[in-house]
Amino acid sequence: MKRLFVALEPPLPLRRALINTMGMVSGARWQNDAQLHLTLAFMGDVDEPAAEALDAMLAMISAPPVALRLKGAGSFASRGRVHSLWIGADPREALEQLAKKVSRAGREAGLPVEERAFVPHITVARLNAASGPVDGFLGQWADLTSEPHNVDRFGLYESRMGRSGSAYDLLAEYPLQG
Repeated sequence: MKRLFVALEPPLPLRRALINTMGMVSGARWQNDAQLHLTLAFMGDVDEPAAEALDAMLAMISAPPVALRLKGAGSFASRGRVHSLWIGADPREALEQLAKKVSRAGREAGLPVEERAFVPHITVARLNAASGPVDGFLGQWADLTSEPHNVDRFGLYESRMGRSGSAYDLLAEYPLQG
């Protein structure tokens, strides 16, 4: 079984801008350059036949390139405790449409795709109960905007857990054209 997700890789200038936002929260586990991505859909644990079916369905997606830009900052919490910090992404509508197509491809491949609301973002830090307050980070980056950078492909990734966090392997890429 492989733990799979589908994502966009931000272009280098955006990854540099994301890295520049990192700091101000003690105890945070900041993402490294190789971990920065915008998840379109999480597929979960997938066996080889289903992974092959997913690959075939993703290859049939038709969507235009995305002029990706960074926009604002936020956090996700569970039971009142913030567990991750993120930087938002635009254009929201284009990213939502692409995410819907990717989720549909997953369902057509027979996978139980997560049904949570899509929030276009790139996670920059993971937090635990000992992590410091996040208000300074959120305030500092609330009005963040960047120049748009063209993204002309998306990828199928495998997530592997390790001692220093997750590592992501690109399994396949699919062009955005249209």
